[in-house]
Amino acid sequence: MIEDAVQVGRPPKRRLLRTLFWVLAAGFWLLVLLNVIFPDLDMSSGDRIALVRVEGIIMDSQQTIMDLRGFGETPSVKAIVLRIDSPGGGVVPSQEIYNEVKRVRAKYNKTVIASMGSVAASGGYYIAAATERIVANPGTLTGSIGVIMETANVEGLLEKIGVEGVVIKSGKYKDVGSPLRKMSEEEQGLLQSVMDDVHKQFIEAVAEGRKLELPAAQVLADGRIFTGRQAKESKLVDELGDLEDAIKLAADTAGIEGEPKVVEPKRRFSIRGFLESKFTAVFPKLDFHPGISMKYLMAF
Repeated sequence: MIEDAVQVGRPPKRRLLRTLFWVLAAGFWLLVLLNVIFPDLDMSSGDRIALVRVEGIIMDSQQTIMDLRGFGETPSVKAIVLRIDSPGGGVVPSQEIYNEVKRVRAKYNKTVIASMGSVAASGGYYIAAATERIVANPGTLTGSIGVIMETANVEGLLEKIGVEGVVIKSGKYKDVGSPLRKMSEEEQGLLQSVMDDVHKQFIEAVAEGRKLELPAAQVLADGRIFTGRQAKESKLVDELGDLEDAIKLAADTAGIEGEPKVVEPKRRFSIRGFLESKFTAVFPKLDFHPGISMKYLMAF
């Protein structure tokens, strides 16, 4: 009778354990699925600081803008540290990130602090100018407030190898900057006027962000580079320090007490992105444009 009672009692216990196992397994895979589908889903609590990185040559702004906007919309993120380690890049992506930083500060009332790495020059500095405060290492290379446009004249080379360039155009200036012929003085003047306007936009952004008079900003905007210490003396940088100092400053400015929790954007795994990162390490991307292009880029 005792053996029969034990045998009768076992099935319910096994069913209970089996049910518990499947509930836990389902919960685990649900969390994994939510993390894959909604990588930016915020299920934690407490005040935090977001770390957004701008690294390398700035060729596209989309991902950085998405990161800034996502953290701007997250209530638990009280401040954003923008870690800049870039010599600059394209004019438009630099301006787009600059505008998004200003938008996040105004629309979501978020503190945004710039932390400069080894290099934060030209377009990298343009972005930093939109932040509330700028922290640079003493040896950071920054500044390079200017615009550069490069092209080449291969007419002589083509003549040597017996190749003749042919251009069919409608419009006097349609092939301005063509590498197939020498540029006229009139065309150089036209391009210079475009460059001067884009340069003026840079100077105005620096003057506004750093609260400088326009003439004072113009003096610093001749393309020269500064160390972080020199930049602080010229009022292009607020404080000297590293990333940890910038995080602490962001926490103090946002009123976060104690050791702040730092979060970074989550990245969806993709086979394409993985392969591109591996191939880029071996075969770096070339910033090649068939025509002329303007850059907020520090010349190497």
